[in-house]
Parts: sequence; structure tokens; C-alpha cells
Amino acid sequence: MALSAFAPPDAPDLEEIRKCVHCGICLPQCPTYRVLGEEMDSPRGRIYLMRAAAEGRLTLTETFTRHIDLCLGCRACETACPSGVRFGSLLEATRAQLRRHGPPPRRRFLDRFIYAVFPEPDRLGAALGLLRLYRRSGLQRLVRSTGALRFFPRLAAMEGLLGDVPRAEPLPELYPARGRRRGRVGLLTGCVQRHLFPHVNRDTARLLALAGWEVVVPRGQGCCGALELHAGRTDDFRARARRLVATFPDDVDWVVTNAAGCGSAMKEYGHWVREASGLAVRTRDVTEMLADAELPLGRLELTVTYHDACHLAHGQRVRQEPRQLLRRIPGLRLVELAESDLCCGSAGVYSILEPGIARELLELKITRIAETGATVVATGNPGCLMQIAQGARARGLDVTVVHPVELLVRSIEGEAI
Repeated sequence: MALSAFAPPDAPDLEEIRKCVHCGICLPQCPTYRVLGEEMDSPRGRIYLMRAAAEGRLTLTETFTRHIDLCLGCRACETACPSGVRFGSLLEATRAQLRRHGPPPRRRFLDRFIYAVFPEPDRLGAALGLLRLYRRSGLQRLVRSTGALRFFPRLAAMEGLLGDVPRAEPLPELYPARGRRRGRVGLLTGCVQRHLFPHVNRDTARLLALAGWEVVVPRGQGCCGALELHAGRTDDFRARARRLVATFPDDVDWVVTNAAGCGSAMKEYGHWVREASGLAVRTRDVTEMLADAELPLGRLELTVTYHDACHLAHGQRVRQEPRQLLRRIPGLRLVELAESDLCCGSAGVYSILEPGIARELLELKITRIAETGATVVATGNPGCLMQIAQGARARGLDVTVVHPVELLVRSIEGEAI
């Protein structure tokens, strides 16, 4: 028998690969297959490649790597799969094998920058401070007027993704529970969330406290490792997971996230880091925590549509709780979004690494949003918030893009959008 192209540790599970019966139900759910129409860029095709490599019939060629790298990791195929194939973990394990050879030469510098800055909250804060200066100094207008960015599509994608950069708002370390005390929770503040959407963290903490939870916000917490896990950088991911687990007190009943990608990675800690399994089973999205809470919601006369962030809908299987919360707001009209769980093209750093495919998916998403007639789009992930807001700006579509907790807080405080 030929030797497998995969080697421990973190080799993809051959038995899991063999669970795929090649039925093709996943194909229409796959964003890259819809854009490219290529079998090898579908879940079925990628699993075929994985199996061929695992059984020694294929080596990890540049072509193999390209088909794996083009996957967004949205996991829509898992929701569709009748055999229950855990494609996400197979993809991450396969990428871990590929990363041993380093990133492709064409994006080596960008990879180094992304993984040196994005998962490091302090470095990310400093980089965003420079971006704030770039905008306010007028340099952004000058650079855009030259048209030079069109020669650097990945840099242009990164530059265009970010709107206004707010100043950081450190949260108190403790929010006392209000009313009947239900327990004690820890809040993950994240990396992108804490710097670009600090109000989402603030609103999350206030809502949890209002719902009867004492909220602990550990000062020393860092990145959850989600970006590195999705890129197959499993050693770095494990190190971050262990550090994060150590920052949360043992006496918290739950650890609450408000970023779909973070929550999905943390709920799967047990698969990758045995000592982190305790935190994994205690991780919940904020909408799960608030689903049965008694909140003093006031009237908001708005038409809202909801976009399912991939790692909330497909990774965590949380779909109904955000919708139930939004429907509880008096006056709010929730309009269903066609193909609400089709990826918007953000997918962590995918929109930077593969701007062409990401742009096509974003254009489809914005078209679907325009069809609803909604003035507000709600979604539970910072990447989706940035991506959809960018697409709306480019299309000239007058919509506001918010996290569901923002609508809940504005309902309680009587603030209009």
C-alpha cells in the first residue's frame, strides 16, 4: 500500500474522510463551487483530494494546495451533509499538513503580517492607530486619487474593508448582576471586536448584567486562536487556547462570545486541546444566553433583515435565537433574507487573501439584502459587519449594519438607528 501524503500529528482522519458518500448534496451550498463551477473547488471534490492524498495516490502538489486554500471554511457543507462529515476539522487538519511547507511564495509577506498582527490585540490596536492617522491626515484621499491600489488587489481589499476606526473603550472588569442573579459569566472581548466594535462588547456586557448575570471581563485575555486554526497553524492555535483558558476564572458558569468565528473555535477546543475541553462546553454565544432573558424592550420602528454568519449558523448551529430576540422587539419588522446563510465572502482573512471570489460573493449578498427593502442588517460576527458595510457603501445602498445586541440596547434605551 502506498504511503499516505499526510503524517502525524494532526493528520486528517481517514475514517472521517471515508464517511463522504459523494452524493453531491453539498455542491449547491458551497460558495466557491457556485462562483467557480469547478468540482475540485466543492466539498465533494476537496474530500476526494484529501482521500487520494491520505491513501497515497496523490502528493501535496501546488494544485492540491490551491484547491484547499480556495475554501472559505464556511462549513455550509456540514449543514447539508446527510452523512455528517465534519468537513471543518478535515479542512483544518489538511491545512496543518500544508502549512509545514510554509505559505505560497506569492503571499508569504502578507501571511507574516496577518498572523503577526491580527491575533495580537496590542499590535492590532497600534496598526489601527496608524490607519486612523492615514485617514485623518488626508493621505488616504491622495493614495486613492492616484489609482495605485488597483495594482495591489490584496492591499486594496484590506484598505477598503475598514470604515471609521473608533478609539478603544476598555470595559470594567466586573459588571454586577441586576435583578434576580442567575450566575456568573466571563466575556470574551476578542481582537477585532475590541478595537473596531468596542460598543458591541459594551452592549453585550450590559445586556448580560440586565439579564441577571454577573459579568467578569478578564484584563489579560488575548486572542482565541480562530484565525490560526482556520489556517492550519495548529501549534499557534493550541498555545493561544491554553493561554486564554488560563485567563478565565474557574468559577464562571459560562464564557460568552459575540463573534461567530471566536465562539465556533472555542466550542471546538476539546477536539484540539484536551485541557481546554472544560471551557469548550461552557462557551455560549450571547444570543443563546439572552434567548430566555426578561429584558425591558421598548419600541423600535424598523425593518430589519438578518444575515447568518457562517460560524454561527453552520459552526455553532445557532440560527433561531438571534431571530427570536429580534422578533421580541416591539415595532421591529424582521424580513427573512434569501440565502441568509450563504457566506458574504469575509471568512476571517479570506476577503484579503482572495479578493476576487470574496467580491463576487459580497455582490450576491448585497443584491439579496437590497431585495428585502430593509434599512438595517443584523449579523453576529465582526468580519461580516465590515464586509457587508463595505459592500453596501460600494453599491450606494442605504442600510445600517449592526450586531443584534445593538438593536436590543437601542430598544431598551429608546434610541433610533
